[in-house]
Amino acid sequence: MPKMKTKKALAKRFRKSSKGRIKHACASRGHLLSGKSGNRKRHLRKGGVLAASEEKRIRHLF
Repeated sequence: MPKMKTKKALAKRFRKSSKGRIKHACASRGHLLSGKSGNRKRHLRKGGVLAASEEKRIRHLF
């Protein structure tokens, strides 16, 4: 049986951490940034780790 192809849309949005968790970037950083405060934008720079319930949905698609 051939290998499953990677879902490229997910590969662009998520990465695996060294511990095996799934990391993501925060949303709301693409456009309309002039209306957001610097404090808000600064906090959005830092990414996050998916919750365990979301991780189950996405893990097999990598």
